[in-house]
Amino acid sequence: MNSTPEWIARSVSRLRTSAPAAADKAGDKLAKAANDKSVTDVVAKVAAPRSTSERLAATLRRGQEALSPRALRRLLADLQEVVAPQVSEIEGGRRAQAVADWYAKAELEERRDMWLLMCEQFAPDATRFKSARQRYEAAAGTAEEGQAEISLRRALVSPRTRLLQRFAVFPEGMRFLVDMRAEILPLLKADKRLLPLDAELEHLFSTWFDVAFLELRRLSWDSPASLLEKLIKYEAVHDIRSWADLKNRLDSDRRCYGFFHPRLPGEPLIFVEVALVDKISASITPLLDEAAAPVDITRATTAIFYSISNTQTGLRGVSFGDSLIKHVVETLTAEFPRLRTFATLSPIPGLRGWLSKHAGAMLERLDDKRRAELGRAVGFEPPQATHLLGAIDKALELDAKSPVRQVLLECAAHYLGRELQDGKPVDPVARFHLGNGARVERLNWAGDPSSKGLKQSYGLMVNYLYDIKRIDKHRSLLAQGKVPVSGDIESLCRS
Repeated sequence: MNSTPEWIARSVSRLRTSAPAAADKAGDKLAKAANDKSVTDVVAKVAAPRSTSERLAATLRRGQEALSPRALRRLLADLQEVVAPQVSEIEGGRRAQAVADWYAKAELEERRDMWLLMCEQFAPDATRFKSARQRYEAAAGTAEEGQAEISLRRALVSPRTRLLQRFAVFPEGMRFLVDMRAEILPLLKADKRLLPLDAELEHLFSTWFDVAFLELRRLSWDSPASLLEKLIKYEAVHDIRSWADLKNRLDSDRRCYGFFHPRLPGEPLIFVEVALVDKISASITPLLDEAAAPVDITRATTAIFYSISNTQTGLRGVSFGDSLIKHVVETLTAEFPRLRTFATLSPIPGLRGWLSKHAGAMLERLDDKRRAELGRAVGFEPPQATHLLGAIDKALELDAKSPVRQVLLECAAHYLGRELQDGKPVDPVARFHLGNGARVERLNWAGDPSSKGLKQSYGLMVNYLYDIKRIDKHRSLLAQGKVPVSGDIESLCRS
């Protein structure tokens, strides 16, 4: 990293050369400003945000800036002390914890200033990287290629990496970093300057939270109350309504497993809820029925994954769902040798939103006979998108022979089995399971009649089947742009 006098000198030089032009452009706007507004407030509205280098070299704070230049310089010095070459890992971790203590009391905009410092003042050395890249390109195919690659890799490692590693040293450091990224994620779209820090964190987390370092644990009614409370808090698919509801989900015919990291010992990173049954489930209602008698698990042949919840927003992009399912299948098979079928009972969260935009296109796929049948059913011929959407809004009232019901099933099958974006399913749950090697097995009418289920997918649910012997084949198909589906789903897609 450059020494402080060098980058201050360069920043001051840039400010001096750009000041006249900036002043000319801003002059008219300043002249029109109301008399009761300060000059700094007006400048803040007409000027682009200053980089941290410009702010560090300044004397005064602009209206929209949280930390003054003096406070920003002090914070930068604190961060630099964390990664000082002569400082040990333990001492660096202690200094990082002191910064984290300041962070805990800071306002959001003050925290943003720290993120910007991490992004802009701890970036890789561009000159060193350029030189290393040129050496690597020149050494291609020679005996020096290996050493040139090593030099290039080292040049790519930014001081920011070392800084974040030091934050991970103190006892609550991993929790601090995960929570910090959770705060950053919603702001990335509006402030692209934060992208390098987010990318660095995601890269480090993908290593630190690799499945090799995770522990699979079964969660039961006998687990600590603090852990059971987290299941209630983090359940993302079917809300846990009460302790009785939770106890039902942890009954003798149920299993719940989670992945844990040693640096977050009491915090499941992801957990899955499983029902042991004798056939693939078609509805979530009996699975959540607290009064239902437990199934005889000695006769269970099927494991239904009916809820999978990620718990840490800050770990977005770090994938361990695939490994979780594989580990759970192995664990269940060892405990229950009779189990032969592993499937999900999943929501279709994007269906309603997608169909509201594509109902017209789906109607165009119908032949004249089908279109006439649908028109008679909705009371308008030829039927338009608004008529179809109005009719399926009361999906639970449609009988088994209703043309409207059939069209909705075909639309759902098309959505899951044909709709791709950048080679991946558009539905987030489908993207998860199909990416893990499952196939779309069956649609279930009124599978989730709750208000949430109706709002998401008109009450429809879907089973994804995990055929252990065909997982790699299914992934290969998806990589070719073909969604693996059962014969029933394929028939609905072709209708």
